[in-house]
Amino acid sequence: MQIEFYKYQGTGNDFVMIDNRTNFFPKEDIQLIERLCDRRFGIGADGLILLENDSDTDFRMVYYNSDGNESSMCGNGGRCLVAFANQMGVINNQAIFMAADGLHHASVGGDDTIVSLQMIDVDEIQKKDSYTFLNTGSPHHVQLVDDLRQYNVKENGAAIRYGELYGEKGSNVNFVKKIDDDTFSLRTYERGVEDETLACGTGATAVAIAMNAIGQTDKTSINLNVEGGKLNVSFDKMGDHFTNVFLTGPAKFVFKGSIEI
Repeated sequence: MQIEFYKYQGTGNDFVMIDNRTNFFPKEDIQLIERLCDRRFGIGADGLILLENDSDTDFRMVYYNSDGNESSMCGNGGRCLVAFANQMGVINNQAIFMAADGLHHASVGGDDTIVSLQMIDVDEIQKKDSYTFLNTGSPHHVQLVDDLRQYNVKENGAAIRYGELYGEKGSNVNFVKKIDDDTFSLRTYERGVEDETLACGTGATAVAIAMNAIGQTDKTSINLNVEGGKLNVSFDKMGDHFTNVFLTGPAKFVFKGSIEI
């Protein structure tokens, strides 16, 4: 069977998009999803996302990591799916959709290339001496390092992800360097990809909130330099409760095609 797909990327975080509103896609086939995401034997992507019908919202987001397993929320994937839904005429620059972590609002602007996505509220933050842990739709370990450019993200990230700290499920791992009061650079090791990615939306969101929570900044609009570009995270803060959290950045169509499955 031939299936049509679309490729999108948000700051280098890339995704295979499939319109599954007719429920034709074999979602139980982990090996197929893994092959489609494979950069040598398939299309190549950090993840695969299905656009599906939802009775109460504009659409439903179903997200799979590149290892073929359905996963928790993906911020850049969500932004790219909104751009895809806009391109397909499912929405008209505004969206309300359902994802693994609940309801999301989003808007498209900037000549259809900038997508702003509301993330979940955060009110549980674990502040430790050497790291911070929080869930922004996916679990994230956030750790400041001195030499971010030379840091071995894959080796050190894997050690934390598979270590005793987070048990069998593990965590995404973010290494951070402060640039100034409203700008931070980060590199992310993503579970499910099991490698460093060029960007991670829930990771950028986690870093912005964590840096405010531990006093590295008092700003509520924070710029994030990721390997694939620039993102912005804004929020309202009351004590350790973070609301109206928005992840904003580019989400761009790359190409479309068909592939035999």
